[in-house]
Amino acid sequence: MADGISIVRVFDAPRERVWTEWTEPEAFADWFGGAEAEIPVSTVSMDVRPGGSWHATMYADPGRREIHWKGEYLEVVAPERLVFTVTDRPEDDARELITVVFSDLGDGRTEMHFRQTGHMSAEQYERTGQGWSKFFDHIDARL
Repeated sequence: MADGISIVRVFDAPRERVWTEWTEPEAFADWFGGAEAEIPVSTVSMDVRPGGSWHATMYADPGRREIHWKGEYLEVVAPERLVFTVTDRPEDDARELITVVFSDLGDGRTEMHFRQTGHMSAEQYERTGQGWSKFFDHIDARL
């Protein structure tokens, strides 16, 4: 098991607005997956509370490979901290843990600390980190 992924990004948007990107189905469906994938908003469900679940269906790659994402919210402290699990293999027990902390920098700017840990290899985390970076570029463009 590798150490996971840590990414820090600063967005020119208020913290509440960045929080919405992570907790509203319409926003999440637009950026999750980046430009290479599509998530129909009709496939996104988010019960954003401790113990609540979320799921989304992604159509990725040129062949529109179907990926079923799901997880559970463990901590929800709006608009400061979001902790949840994620998997694209719901039939397995392996879940990745995502922690996102949003810090108000003032002047309408937000620093986002993203951390993912779990069961992947260093190579898998490298590729996954590149993917998240592209997703966060998409959030930046939305904001």
